[in-house]
Amino acid sequence: MKLLITGGCGFIGSNFVRLILNKYPDYKIINLDKLTYAGNLENLKEFEDNKNYTFVKGDISDNEIVAKVIEDVDVIINFAAESHVDRSISYDDPFLKTNIIGTHVLLKAALKHQKRLLQISTDEVYGSIEKESFTEDSNLNPSSPYSASKASADLLCMSYFLTHELPVTIVRSTNNFGPYQYPEKIIPLFISNLMDDKKAPLYGDGKNVRDWLFVEDCCEAINLVLHKSKPGEIYNIGSGKELPNIELARLIIEILDKGESLIDYVADRKGHDRRYSLDTKKIRALGWSPKRKFEEALKNTISWYTDNRAWWEKLKN
Repeated sequence: MKLLITGGCGFIGSNFVRLILNKYPDYKIINLDKLTYAGNLENLKEFEDNKNYTFVKGDISDNEIVAKVIEDVDVIINFAAESHVDRSISYDDPFLKTNIIGTHVLLKAALKHQKRLLQISTDEVYGSIEKESFTEDSNLNPSSPYSASKASADLLCMSYFLTHELPVTIVRSTNNFGPYQYPEKIIPLFISNLMDDKKAPLYGDGKNVRDWLFVEDCCEAINLVLHKSKPGEIYNIGSGKELPNIELARLIIEILDKGESLIDYVADRKGHDRRYSLDTKKIRALGWSPKRKFEEALKNTISWYTDNRAWWEKLKN
């Protein structure tokens, strides 16, 4: 199988490329990545000389580049996205260009060449929920420009399935964490700040709840969807490990043997969703369940950032 991975130098994308190249020695990957601030060639440095891996620098909203790389592949897996909510609030133009226009370019090319597309989405498209959990059939109610752009992309994908019968599948994942995550995100930000005895900024009262999923578990779920799903299906992916942000901060502080005085309560983010929660019965029925316990995966993640200071330090600088 030959895969076009877009955004393969980012956090989840690079972990997925690593999984595929290690698990399937006969698979070939073309990695199309624009190398924005969050895309890092070092994430996949170990595969530079791998004959089954090809890197192409390019933007998914560029019709010409997409046309060049799509012809000889079997499946497109679209990880490419602007994904930081805070950045989308302050300046949302790149989010609309990459997440909506970029997805549209991929869909048009996929339709022209009759390729399958697997769209990587987010639980944030559903918005906030006080009780129970969202299913794949729940209405979309995004709160930020970021989540609105991802919801728009999802709707475009499903329209191409319904109108053109393009084989499209969507996965919506909860908050990922693990190695190679850009240090603006909450877990690597907390880890890297606390390692240097700097304050860890926490929005509002710290009681916003997120479901935390180790990135390798997420990648294995996406791999299962790649090989076993049917066109037109949507799959929620989550661990069920829901945690208020304040408890997450305290756990990291405890593991690093720091003090709670390093928690810095800051003004809440605009439109800050209170709780995300996904019903994952559908992906579990396909044969997936998370392998890693949250606490163990968090300790391993902290160890990775401790051992790879050179990787994240220059990004923060």
